[in-house]
Amino acid sequence: MNIYSFICFVKPRDEHKIDQIFQATLVLVKEKGLAGITMSEIASAAKIATGTLYIYFESKEKLINELFTQCRKSSVDIYFKDYDATQPFVQGIRRIWFNLLEFRMNHFKESVFMDQCYHSPFITETTKEFTKKMIQPLYKLVERGKEEKQLKNLDAFLLLIFMVSGINEYVKHSVYSEKKITKSSMEDLFNLMWDGIKA
Repeated sequence: MNIYSFICFVKPRDEHKIDQIFQATLVLVKEKGLAGITMSEIASAAKIATGTLYIYFESKEKLINELFTQCRKSSVDIYFKDYDATQPFVQGIRRIWFNLLEFRMNHFKESVFMDQCYHSPFITETTKEFTKKMIQPLYKLVERGKEEKQLKNLDAFLLLIFMVSGINEYVKHSVYSEKKITKSSMEDLFNLMWDGIKA
């Protein structure tokens, strides 16, 4: 056990400081990309000493995996906000699609971070498996749509990719071009998506 691990073991975690670290990491990833940031840069952005950062996270990989897990949990909570499984399928898929859009719009840094994590060597197989379980309700919803013959009889992963890809590109365009997202354009995008996946 190294000195940082020992101090971390005997000292309780300061959740406020962890949030500082996470927020600093999200900002840096958005600005520089996941591979381009260092632990010293994260510590500087979080306004803590590099040694303090290592007390909480013994490596960049540990930090990235814990942050990715937290972001995935937060995103899934928002995806299913106000969703009622007893409602007709179309109402349910609409609710979740707009929740997906809401998350992307209001948590853009987290979305960019997760996008980069999906293709990153930093994410461990354990984290991938754990976070994959969190989004199983989305797969179940798509399978329900196929069973009810509301959706095309295609692979669930392909249907989900089609559902979210338009959202991702639309919000990125809005953020980087500073173009406002309107209610009418949101409805238009949903209708385009729905026309593409409905049976």
